[in-house]
Amino acid sequence: MTTQTGSDPDRDVVTTAAVVLAAGAGSRFLGDDHKLLTEVRGKPIVCHAVDAARGAGFDEVIVVSGCVDLTEVMPQDVTIIHNEQWEHGQSTSLRGAVTYAAARGHKAIVVGLGDQPGVGAAAWQAVGESEADLAAADFGEGHRPPVRLSAAMWASLPVSGDEGARALWRERPEMVEPIPCDGDSADVDTLEDLRRWT
Repeated sequence: MTTQTGSDPDRDVVTTAAVVLAAGAGSRFLGDDHKLLTEVRGKPIVCHAVDAARGAGFDEVIVVSGCVDLTEVMPQDVTIIHNEQWEHGQSTSLRGAVTYAAARGHKAIVVGLGDQPGVGAAAWQAVGESEADLAAADFGEGHRPPVRLSAAMWASLPVSGDEGARALWRERPEMVEPIPCDGDSADVDTLEDLRRWT
């Protein structure tokens, strides 16, 4: 997903990376496997999110792993970042993704969750096409991931705890551009959640 900034052809091209956060333990999920590796409709839950991000046309797709090794289920065109500090919360995963994206020269990221199998490529793409510094999907229930964060927002992200972009839209609601999206933004956190999909 590459967009030209302004009308001057000599200006920098803005590249955008998708980031799928998939590092947590999923401790509320009491299934036989880690929830992200549990199959829904023929493939692991995390692969639904990753495939949606891949289908949205981003310049790079980054998956942040942690508690469980996702290497064997990831496509080869995906960049995997392992968060050694995943136990310290989502903020550490997002910080790792931002650090990597900055080093790669990306000017924006669109962040989604690995446990949202009902968020499709169209939602990822719609959020990615926003030019706002802070934009979030709206599935009819308020702000939800995926969330677009331009580089201007990265320094404002939390440095600790289990929150990411949510902290920004709570602190700066006036900055958030809501992007109407189709799909189902529900997380799979428990076996009861899983039954909705199976």
